[in-house]
Amino acid sequence: MKLALPTLLLALAVVAPAQTPPAPPAAAPASAFPEVLPDRRVTFRIAAPKASEVTLTTDWLPTQKMEKGADGTWSVTVGPLAPSSYIYSFTVDGIAMADPINPKMKLRARTSASVFEVLADKPALDELRDVPHGSVEMNWQKSTVIGGETRSFWVYTPPGYSQENARRYPVFYLFHGTNDRPAGWIDVGNVNLILDNLIADKKAVPMVVVMPYGHALPYGARGGQGAGARNNTTVFEDYLLKDVMPLVEAKYRVVADRQHRAVGGFSMGAEQSLSIFFRHLDLFSSIGAMAPSGYRGFQTQHADLVADPKATNAKIDLLWIGCGRQDPGHFSGSQQLVDALVATHIQHQWHPVEGVHNHAFVRGQLLEILPLLFRADSK
Repeated sequence: MKLALPTLLLALAVVAPAQTPPAPPAAAPASAFPEVLPDRRVTFRIAAPKASEVTLTTDWLPTQKMEKGADGTWSVTVGPLAPSSYIYSFTVDGIAMADPINPKMKLRARTSASVFEVLADKPALDELRDVPHGSVEMNWQKSTVIGGETRSFWVYTPPGYSQENARRYPVFYLFHGTNDRPAGWIDVGNVNLILDNLIADKKAVPMVVVMPYGHALPYGARGGQGAGARNNTTVFEDYLLKDVMPLVEAKYRVVADRQHRAVGGFSMGAEQSLSIFFRHLDLFSSIGAMAPSGYRGFQTQHADLVADPKATNAKIDLLWIGCGRQDPGHFSGSQQLVDALVATHIQHQWHPVEGVHNHAFVRGQLLEILPLLFRADSK
């Protein structure tokens, strides 16, 4: 007896064993992208089977060419690296991109990248440790200075802040580098973890840290030139003094006097902090400037400070300048400023170290600067 075609197909389907669809390839653990090897070398990988050229860009090395494997995965191994956070991205046939399978992102004023951590054998002071932790809060504010723009700034409060309702704290205003955002201090700089650990070890005074967005003008805008011109630094100064500081001092339990205020920053933020500090010694007593490209014309811009160095020094609790020797442009600029301070007898601390222009350098600097802030209160 012949079966009709539909009946025959149905019969075959019943008799044939069920076909299990192939399982998708197992996803590699996030820690494998990049993979930190036991000797702290790091292997980077990206699947791009149709690409003809892939390179790796990092915040500590020149661009690295990657090699293509038989399965279409490109890879390169670099290092070893000291324990810290690092930033990297790929360029695939001319297109720059973050690592598509690494969930840890570094957002910037423009573009993005990826972040990974090389951990110490034992949790270091700039890593997560089992200690009491502070809090980080985002504050939104409509600026009176920047055209009514609503922007945010981040605030770290130390462990115990919410319980000790009668206590008031010193405050450190901390400024990021160019093309960065306040979140960089937390995502890569670990300033909250560093302070948690230093406070737990009684190596730093509990303090509030305020991290505003440093691009007061649109990113890349130069602003005016010459005397009286409005540029990013001068507009940012107004934004800090007229918008951020009044809200911080109204909302948070900070001590609102110069002895309990400090400024600091990295790169662009270091230059902003130097400008604000030298112009407002009536408001701030300490500064930590990390890798400024320079502060040219110190003697002419601040003739009043130079004219009476003894009176100027009496107002300065800490004037810290640090830079990595492998950061050529910023190192020479920092050295020029230090030479000007020496020539004018302004007290300061100069800390040249081995390092480049990245957050590994910044974390090392924060470990040195934070224990020195507001020490008069702890005596």
